[in-house]
Amino acid sequence: MPHFDTTDGLSLYYTDSSESWTEIAADSDNDVPVVLCLAGLTRNSGDFRFVLPFLPEHRVIRMDYRGRGQSDWAEDISTYSVAQEAADAIALLDHLGIERATILGTSRGGLIAMLLAATHPQRLRGAILNDIGPEIAPGGLNRIFEYVGHRPAYDDFDAAADGLKAAMEPRFPGVTRDRWRLHAELIWKEAEDGLDLRYDARLRDALTHQAGAGPAPDLWVLWDALAALPVTVLHGANSDLLNTDILSRMQARARAMRGVTVPDRGHVPFLDEREALQGILSHLKDYA
Repeated sequence: MPHFDTTDGLSLYYTDSSESWTEIAADSDNDVPVVLCLAGLTRNSGDFRFVLPFLPEHRVIRMDYRGRGQSDWAEDISTYSVAQEAADAIALLDHLGIERATILGTSRGGLIAMLLAATHPQRLRGAILNDIGPEIAPGGLNRIFEYVGHRPAYDDFDAAADGLKAAMEPRFPGVTRDRWRLHAELIWKEAEDGLDLRYDARLRDALTHQAGAGPAPDLWVLWDALAALPVTVLHGANSDLLNTDILSRMQARARAMRGVTVPDRGHVPFLDEREALQGILSHLKDYA
């Protein structure tokens, strides 16, 4: 399985869709557009399972942040930060010899994209943000702290499918039980005593420490940096993290921003919805 080493000695997992493309391997000068997929806070490269089949003409790079998925956990939990994860993303691009990429960032991944736009704009072709902005609505933030670091209360994936379907139906109406079961398999794993996390539970401690370290930084400055690049924002119509007020203020500061609302979705869209796919594919076509 492909991994790369960080400057502080961790081994981070990634996937590269070009590994199965013999024509790319035979032509190293082939300028295939690169999409770097950056997942949500507690998520992993599986976040992009559903959109991957729709990107056959792109080189799609997916990574597991430190402390998530198949990557090493850090001894120093202070490195579970947007800044360090942005540095790790650049290290991955360097490892693969990629000069520029379009970021497809889900939630936390979108925050990383904003920071990269401010610190490494020359490495970005642009960004597609999945239901995230420079502010997080309070209700969504509270919900995040309710679950981060806590094991799911399900004995197996069948129970998880039933539980997720019932709990998420108000924000994700009509999503099938089979889809929720597959989602559960991507974000959790089986253990002898029930389902367990696919990430370091100390991520909660890192978030708590960062929240208590002082006033929250003004992320609108980072949004202004990203607004100088091609940017598309996908918005779940029922999202509790990215509301319409925040979205409208983002648009006011980024006139060229493409906003796409995905109906019947909360935080976050799966990315294979018709509206989400149209937004993603249109962005990649116009800004390759």
